[in-house]
Amino acid sequence: MAEHGRERARERDHVRVAVIGSGFGGLGAAVRLRRQGITDFVVLERADAVGGTWRDNSYPGCACDVPSHLYSFSFAPNPEWPRNFSGQAHIRAYLERVTDTFGLRPHLRFNAEVRSLRWDGEALRWEIETADGALTADVVVSATGPLSDPKLPDVPGLDTFPGKVFHSARWDHDYDLRGKRVAMIGTGASAIQIVPAIQPEVGRLTVFQRTPPWVMPRADRRITRAEHWLHTRLPATRALRRQLLWGIRELQVSAFTKRPNELGLIEGIARGHMRRVIKDPAMRARLTPDYRIGCKRILLSNSWYPALTRPNVDLVSSGLREIRGSTLVASDGTETEADAIIFGTGFHVTDMPIAQRVTGAYGTTLAEEWKDGMESLRGTCAAGFPNFLTIIGPNTGLGNSSMILMIEAQLTYMADFLRQLDTLGGRIALSARPSAVQEWTRTIQRRMERTVWNTGGCDSWYLDANGRNTTAWPGTTSEFRRVTRQVDLAEYEVVRPPGTASGTAPETAPGKTVGAPAEVTA
Repeated sequence: MAEHGRERARERDHVRVAVIGSGFGGLGAAVRLRRQGITDFVVLERADAVGGTWRDNSYPGCACDVPSHLYSFSFAPNPEWPRNFSGQAHIRAYLERVTDTFGLRPHLRFNAEVRSLRWDGEALRWEIETADGALTADVVVSATGPLSDPKLPDVPGLDTFPGKVFHSARWDHDYDLRGKRVAMIGTGASAIQIVPAIQPEVGRLTVFQRTPPWVMPRADRRITRAEHWLHTRLPATRALRRQLLWGIRELQVSAFTKRPNELGLIEGIARGHMRRVIKDPAMRARLTPDYRIGCKRILLSNSWYPALTRPNVDLVSSGLREIRGSTLVASDGTETEADAIIFGTGFHVTDMPIAQRVTGAYGTTLAEEWKDGMESLRGTCAAGFPNFLTIIGPNTGLGNSSMILMIEAQLTYMADFLRQLDTLGGRIALSARPSAVQEWTRTIQRRMERTVWNTGGCDSWYLDANGRNTTAWPGTTSEFRRVTRQVDLAEYEVVRPPGTASGTAPETAPGKTVGAPAEVTA
């Protein structure tokens, strides 16, 4: 009976803010809420621990390609990072420490995957169904992240394969790869870490490469005890290190976003990096991309090319076409026998599954509203979804710097969003005006036309099914921080309960414009 009573109490739960996900975005939101004096919130996590993508991706060799002192919260510095580029275990441990340091455990609900969110226009709140029960919330902050749901290609015959199959983000640690014939599908960021890590133990390793990546040297090393001492005793040195790492990357942005031809010098460095290891000209030709560097994500590795030269490694310069039992057939007809298939085929980035579960004020899902491409005001608020904010939303991704910088900028925007609700007072919601979202999107897409992601001659995961870049941010992180410093109420409709006077008149005609945001120029 007591258990039944607790379940019924859970069904009636109401919180001011519900945060979805406990990766960098979700934990950062939780810290910001507490710092703002808001304790009436929960963090809904589908797994049984915090960490997000750094919990899910535990494959051999998993590490970050952004320097550790930049890939961390500004409000939670870590003077004892072990390496310039830290591995998965250390990043996950860092997130666990953040959780404990800022007292977030009481707000966490594990094994509470969100199954649906529906806007209640009468009560002005979100109705949330989770695997752990139901609740309602005034505001929802979605921090599920774009790298949370693995994407598996639809390969004919995959169901006939008798061996082991798994995605890099769902690594099966119980399966012993020693002596096995292994097929690695893909040559992206995960694959170039996995291949060198497993090559010494497998019997045969076949790498299926649809498109070769540009690979730069990885300036990794162990951080010395002297550096640890200095950063602990003199925090200003730690801050200076972070600023230098940030500043260098800010200076690189214009080449990616305005002058892609300047990236030729970087291509030269990448070619030299390859030549030092790959002596066979034919092999180099197979590994050399035919698109401008930066069009796809630039990868960092000192071990990728050496691994490809090992006698037990074969490179198939073609994608996987079909599977016939234990035989993998490439698009060029190459046949390979395998005991295990590892898919390093990326994630649902431009078609995030959470969007199918969110039903807004128009009675349509976010996925339906985004069927022609994702778009949100300042990467955070979608039209027709009141009091719903996305961390790492449309056009907030980066090609050369730390996503933590973008997350923190959005957390500032979230904090001001909540302050505006408090200032307006009463039972209320803010809904992004369709015209404001459209104008923001037009401005971003106009700027995107000259970026390397759109002009570099590649087909990347930055682009959606319609060929539109709805992923990357075409500017510096400092600019994004400026345009998300505060909420402009002119870009929002103030929604009050039915029958009460509206604080801001809703738009009467779709497509009405409010003018381009002053801070963002084409």
